[in-house]
Amino acid sequence: MAQFDVHRNPNPKTNRTVPYLLDVQTDFLDMLATRVVAPHCRGQGHGSAWPKPGVRDRRDSRDHVHARTGIPVRTLGDKVATLKDRRGEIVSALDLLFTGA
Repeated sequence: MAQFDVHRNPNPKTNRTVPYLLDVQTDFLDMLATRVVAPHCRGQGHGSAWPKPGVRDRRDSRDHVHARTGIPVRTLGDKVATLKDRRGEIVSALDLLFTGA
């Protein structure tokens, strides 16, 4: 697992509307059994905290940094992309969420 990697959502109850999860947890905490992720949701009207990664079937999807959650590492789906090149934008979105700055 690596920070800013995008994974398939393994949850059959939510993966139709949230097909991907963005790992936003620092690699410094790799010893934990969970990772903090931000959902990537399908549909119109969703805001975007940063640009979409280059995953072919995600044309109408948006990231939701404010709706982050924890997920057990053992259940996180396959890695499909990385957003490491968007680190600054993601960290800025997280800073806004937690500090308002």
